[in-house]
Amino acid sequence: MELPEDPMMLFSVINMKLRDCYSSLDELCEDMHVEKSKLIETLKAVGFEYSPEYNKFW
Repeated sequence: MELPEDPMMLFSVINMKLRDCYSSLDELCEDMHVEKSKLIETLKAVGFEYSPEYNKFW
């Protein structure tokens, strides 16, 4: 699956995947072949941060 480039759509898709399919951001990134630091940076640029405790961006 190709991830959306739009940050708000990316936020939505990533959180859905984290909720439904993956127990951690590391697991998602490894399985989807996504660079974790780039994903975090992209979402941080629009105001979202990852919470390992809740396994979601907010």
